[in-house]
Amino acid sequence: MSEELFAPIFIPDELRESTGGRAWLQSMLDAEAALARAESKVGLFSTDDAETIAAHCDASRFDVEGIGHAGRGPGSPVPPMVKALTESVRETSKEAARHVHKGATSQDILDTAAMLVFRRTTDIMLDGLDALAAACARLADGHRSTVMAGRTLMQQALPTTFGLKAAGWLVAVVEARHRLVYARAGLTAQLGGAAGTLASLGDDGLDVLREYANELGLAEPVVPWHTSRARVADLGNVLSTVAGVAGKVALDIVLMSQTEVGEVSEPSGDGRGGSSTLPHKRNPVLSTVAIANARRVHSLASTLHSAMFHEHERAAGAWHSEWEALSDALALSGGAVSAVREAVEGLEVHTEKMRRNLEITGGLLLAENVTTKAAERLGRMKAHELVEAAARRTMDNGTGFREELLADGELREALSEEEMDDALEPENYLGSSGEFIERALELCETEGISWKR
Repeated sequence: MSEELFAPIFIPDELRESTGGRAWLQSMLDAEAALARAESKVGLFSTDDAETIAAHCDASRFDVEGIGHAGRGPGSPVPPMVKALTESVRETSKEAARHVHKGATSQDILDTAAMLVFRRTTDIMLDGLDALAAACARLADGHRSTVMAGRTLMQQALPTTFGLKAAGWLVAVVEARHRLVYARAGLTAQLGGAAGTLASLGDDGLDVLREYANELGLAEPVVPWHTSRARVADLGNVLSTVAGVAGKVALDIVLMSQTEVGEVSEPSGDGRGGSSTLPHKRNPVLSTVAIANARRVHSLASTLHSAMFHEHERAAGAWHSEWEALSDALALSGGAVSAVREAVEGLEVHTEKMRRNLEITGGLLLAENVTTKAAERLGRMKAHELVEAAARRTMDNGTGFREELLADGELREALSEEEMDDALEPENYLGSSGEFIERALELCETEGISWKR
């Protein structure tokens, strides 16, 4: 099976287990146990019968793959699961077996299971995001003064610090974490019966719904949401955001790892980053995996959006398209976070190469600073024209920027050599980078994320 060959590359074992078939089956059974207990609490049958049913709601009792194959006929794994559960309960109590799945429909159980799978998997993801944020914070703090080239449109633009770059990663991770926490807090139980009326539960329907949600620790819906799928689409949105943030950090690492740039390297060891033909290669494999995962999550989120319009009170196909899309989006976004976390935690930062790259242009990155200082005596437009002309001569003639600036009489009159040298010093043109780093670290601490070793 392809998932046995490829999935371990992209998804850690813990996430594979939390989104795998057994995890889904256990969540479906948890919904059945909660339903039985809720119905017993409102007096539909005895507590003993409910606890008998709950005692059999253990996925280890059942053949996951067999239930999946049996689900091909009804188009859902719930009917064969209910049948297997009923038969199992009957071995203990025929009376209790009569009450399995009472008043529910297949979608109630599977939608509720989706919420439980999301909650359990995001517990793992939140741990990963916290660790990633902490690693970013350590880089931001440790490289406050590590000057490097800031790049816009893939070209060197102005000096910045690696600490500020890492602080940007940190804030993005924390903001993605906020979204995930918010989504997790809003997870909602599903119980509506065959057409969303809970008619088979008579006057007890709303009481059962309330107790069912309480048992599961999920929010109680105002009405059943069988064909109102904004909740599921929103889960896709937040997973896409989380994966996108991980992908952005990963892409920066990939670009900074290029041979010609060489500013960072991913952690190596155990054959990581090797090539099947090129012995010298040290590929940024962790970041590569994260980017691949993020791309797939975006497509899966699109699938969840396209499944939003369901027909009347029950959809034909749209609902079915959500199951694996949501499960895979959870696994892959978690995998992206895990890969980037490992990359950032073990990142090797080559500060000397950052400095050399900064000096490649011979000072051209400080053209804006020279213009700003010269403008105090020459005016903005005149200073811009003169500095731009000096920059053009530098690039055309292969001369030094400082040399061309001082060769211009008007600029030399506006700025002394000492003032020019001061304007061409990268450390003197970092703006509020230090303050921004401090603000990012304060945010991390406000969130309760421990990052100091």
